[in-house]
Amino acid sequence: MTDDDGDGDPALDLGDFLDALRREERPVATASEVARLVGCTQAEADAALSALTEADDAGRVDVSDDPVVFYPTEWSRLADGERVVVFPDRREIVAHRPTQFTRARLSQVARLTDTTGHQGYRYVVEPADVWNAPFEDLADLLVTLRSVLPRRDEGLEAWIEDQWERARLFTLRSHDDGYTVLTAETPELMGNVAEQHLGEAELHGPVDDTTAWVREGEEASIKRALYEAGYPVRDERDLETGDPLDVDLTAELRDYQRDWVDRFLDRSAGVLVGPPGSGKTVAALGILAAVGGETLVLVPSRELARQWHDEILAHTTLAAEQVGEYHGGTKQLRPVTVATYHVAGMDRHRSLFDDREWGLVVFDEAHHMPSPVHRRAADLQSRHRLGLTASPVREDDAETEIFTLVGPPIGTDWDALFDAGHVAEPTVELRFVPWEDDDERNAWASADGHERRLLAATNPAKVDEVRRLLATHEGEQTLVFVDYLDQGETVAAALDVPFLSGETPHYERERLLGAFRDGRLETLAVSRVGDEGIDLPNAEVAVVASGLGGSRRQGAQRAGRTMRPGGEALVYVLATQGTGEEEFARNRTRHLAGKGVRVRETRL
Repeated sequence: MTDDDGDGDPALDLGDFLDALRREERPVATASEVARLVGCTQAEADAALSALTEADDAGRVDVSDDPVVFYPTEWSRLADGERVVVFPDRREIVAHRPTQFTRARLSQVARLTDTTGHQGYRYVVEPADVWNAPFEDLADLLVTLRSVLPRRDEGLEAWIEDQWERARLFTLRSHDDGYTVLTAETPELMGNVAEQHLGEAELHGPVDDTTAWVREGEEASIKRALYEAGYPVRDERDLETGDPLDVDLTAELRDYQRDWVDRFLDRSAGVLVGPPGSGKTVAALGILAAVGGETLVLVPSRELARQWHDEILAHTTLAAEQVGEYHGGTKQLRPVTVATYHVAGMDRHRSLFDDREWGLVVFDEAHHMPSPVHRRAADLQSRHRLGLTASPVREDDAETEIFTLVGPPIGTDWDALFDAGHVAEPTVELRFVPWEDDDERNAWASADGHERRLLAATNPAKVDEVRRLLATHEGEQTLVFVDYLDQGETVAAALDVPFLSGETPHYERERLLGAFRDGRLETLAVSRVGDEGIDLPNAEVAVVASGLGGSRRQGAQRAGRTMRPGGEALVYVLATQGTGEEEFARNRTRHLAGKGVRVRETRL
C-alpha cells in the first residue's frame, strides 16, 4: 500500500485491492470495507478505487439501497494467488497455490495429506500434531497458525488449546528418595486413565491420589501405553549424566544450532528435526560436550559409524583412544562409542550397553526407532536421549512413537534455513518420461502386479533422459538413484559411471565415496544404500531414475542429498507417463512440498 502524500499517489493499488478480497474471501467489497482492510480512510479508499476503475483495473456496481461495491476487472486474477480456506469441523486447511512461507508454517502445526499437482494442498490437524508441535508454548503455536490463515477460527483454536493441555496431564518425575513416579493432574485421571491402562508390571502402587510409584525400567512402557490411550507423558526426571567425560566442542555453532543445544538441555531429551546440511551432527556434538558424560551413538550402518567417529575427532577435544566403534567389523567399547542399531539390539551384546553408565544416548536416523529391532535400544530411558532425523515420516504412521520413546521434536523451519542461506533450497522437478517404443508400452500393458511396476520403473527411455540431464549439468556432481540392481548396472554401463550398491565391498564403497567427496568423481549411480547412512556433502544434482514405490521418507532423503549450503539444489524424479508412477511421484514428493520445497512438473 502507498500513502497519499498530497501529490496524488493513491492510498492503495490493485495488488492491495486483490489482497483485501482474498483475505475476506469475497469477490466484491465496498470502499469502507477496503479501507478497513488496508488501513486507510474511506475517502482515500474511494478515491483509489475510482482511479482503478478509470484505468479499467476495477469495476463498480451501484446496488440499490446499498453502497457502491467494487470488483477487479480481471476476475481470474483472484485465482492466481494464494487462497487458504479452513474447515474447522474437520480440522482441515485447504491451500490453493500456497506460498513457500505458508507451506513451511503449516508443516509445523498440521500434516499434508493430499495434493493436486502444484496448486492444491490439503492439511489436517491431528492430536499428535499439537502434542509434538515444536513450540515452547501455546502462544507461539497459535501465532504461527494465525500467520497463514485468512482469519482466526475460535473453534479450531479452542480444540488446539485442549490438545495442548491434554499433553501436559501426565508427568514422569524423580522422587526425592531416588525412584521414579508418575503424576496426574487430578485423582480422576490417575484412577480412570492411568490405572485402566497400566498394571502391576508398570506400577508398584499409589503414593497418593495423584502419584504412583513406577517400576524401574518401565518408563518406556508407560509412555507407550498412555500415548496410545491419547495422553502423552511429559518426562521431567533427573536423568543420569553417566561417568564424567572431559570434552569441549572445537567447532563454531550457528545461532540456531546453539538454540537446539539450549532447548535440549532444558528438556534432557529431544529429536533434532532439520533438513540435511543443517548441521545436526555438529549440534549433537555440542550437546555431547554440554552433557559431559560418556556417550553412546547409535547409527544404522557401519559406514555412518565411521563418519561419526571421524566427525567426533574432528570437532571435539577427544583423543582417538576415547572414541570407539562397535559393529560387525569392529568391537571397541570406549567412553564415546558409535554402534549400529542391529548389534546394540542383539541379546549377546546388549548387556554391555545396558550396564555402562552412559550420560547421553544419540539415535541417528531416528525414524528407525519404531521398528522392533531398533526400538529395543530406546528402552535406555534413564539417560539423556537425543534423536536426529531429517524426516520422521514413516509409512506405518508410527513417527509419533519416535517422539514418545526419544523425546519431543526440536527443530527449525526449513524455510528459515533456506532464507538464511544455511541450506540450499532444492527444486524438485517431476519429469514424466514417455515409453521408448510401442513394444515396451505393450509389454507393460499386458503385465500386472510387481512385473508391471518393474517395467515402468526400468523404462529404457529413462537412461536416455538421465544422459540428457547429465549433459545439461556437465561439471556438477550428480547422484543417480535406482531401486533395482539390474537397472543400476545398466545405467552405470550406459553412462560409464560407477555403481554403488549393497553388494559393493566396504573397501570399494569407501574408495568411491572418498572420490565423490573430494570432487574426483563427478557422477555416481547409487542404490537404496545411499538413502541414508552415507554422507554425500558435495552433491549438487540428484536424479531419481526409480524408487517411486518407496517411502515418503525415502523421497526426502534423496532430495536431501542436494540440500547443502550455497548454490542451487536440483532433484529430478523420473516417472513413466501413463503409469502408476505418475501418482507415486506426486505422493512421494508431498512431504517435501509440505516443508516448503518447490515441486514442479514437466511432461516430456
